[in-house]
Amino acid sequence: MIKTLSAITMLIFFGAIQPAIASNCSKHSTSLARQASNAGIFKTLLAAAETANLTNTLYNDGPFTLFAPTDAAFGELVDDTVENIVKSPTELAKVLKFHLVKGNVFSDNLNSGSSISTVLGSPVSIKKSDAVFVNSAKVIQADIEASNGVIHVIDKVLLPTA
Repeated sequence: MIKTLSAITMLIFFGAIQPAIASNCSKHSTSLARQASNAGIFKTLLAAAETANLTNTLYNDGPFTLFAPTDAAFGELVDDTVENIVKSPTELAKVLKFHLVKGNVFSDNLNSGSSISTVLGSPVSIKKSDAVFVNSAKVIQADIEASNGVIHVIDKVLLPTA
């Protein structure tokens, strides 16, 4: 009876800590795309990446910093803007590349008044006050690490001006 109770207790204990151990081990082996997929709030971003042929970049290339707009952020875009972006995979790719920065840029490295060059080639500006802003988008969660970069969740879609 005591052996059975001990065995059950050990199974429960190891079953409870196993996900924590697995998540710590897999944190750095999970790509930007997989982290975004696992979060469940970036379906539009991932669908756009697929349409623009950038999925492979988010899975394999890097390191990159991804300023990732949520599904709700995409939902706030004006219909005309969405139509213009979706019409052309090239335009969609430009918008998505405006959300990517080469290298790992953690929140500690986001300095107010600075700008960071995106993969598109156009810079985004950083502002820190009570929160961190990338252009006009607020960082609502920072420093989600992946095997090929880092994700900062933002509340707006960044649109290049040129």
